Amino acid sequence: MKIHHLRNATFVIESGAHSILIDPMLGAKGTLPPFSVFRHRARKNPIVSLTSNSSQILDRISHCLLTHSQRFGLKPLSHLDHLDSAGESFLKEKNIPVVCPRDDAVYLKKYGMNVHTALEYWKATPLLGGKITAIPAQHGHSWMHYLMANGAGFYLQLPGEPSIYISGDTVYTEDVKRALHELKPDISVVAAGCASLDMGGPILMSVEEVVSFVEAAPGKVIANHLQALNHCPVTRKELGQTMETKGLSGKICIPEDGETIVMDCD
Repeated sequence: MKIHHLRNATFVIESGAHSILIDPMLGAKGTLPPFSVFRHRARKNPIVSLTSNSSQILDRISHCLLTHSQRFGLKPLSHLDHLDSAGESFLKEKNIPVVCPRDDAVYLKKYGMNVHTALEYWKATPLLGGKITAIPAQHGHSWMHYLMANGAGFYLQLPGEPSIYISGDTVYTEDVKRALHELKPDISVVAAGCASLDMGGPILMSVEEVVSFVEAAPGKVIANHLQALNHCPVTRKELGQTMETKGLSGKICIPEDGETIVMDCD
């Protein structure tokens, strides 16, 4: 299995003939508004460009997983850092089969996406000769998550490959702990940017929660959602230093944009 980290939460799982795109934010640098203007520096998003190897990787896409995309079915409340207009166009033009939480299926079909599979939480569903299971994701602490799109993480099992758990945009919950402890993924991908808006608390795991996630994970952890959006303050360097202090450096990978990670079964 190859994991191509493109930018933010956008990455590609390559397995045999399949290349699975996760959460496509594919627009050019600065094509989205700032997601925070008071708490964080008001820079247009994304704050970095896609790397030069992204086009070649995207040319091979066969399927797409979307962790979350909308709130209340309203386009202005869509989560553009996981599906922007360029990502929408890409999926529609290539008629890419999309796998998503059931709550997002009608919305995505409305805007022309080819919804292949709509998932229910904790129900293993056949996919590409293997199985995929949606894990509840809580997008923030306290009242904040009610305003956000509480989507899903995914636990993916492909034939002959290490299993992988993608946390999605979530804080550290009992469902996340259950996924790590019961499903025992070989690889876990965690959204580690500690995003926050101009009101309320963090809408992703705090650094302390990311540490707990890495400690609980049975296998290797890949950190993403870093240094691509103006409301995600945690840097790769800071996260790496924290993991080193906690004695967890050997357990986590913090890829640069455009980096490819090769993961094999033990």
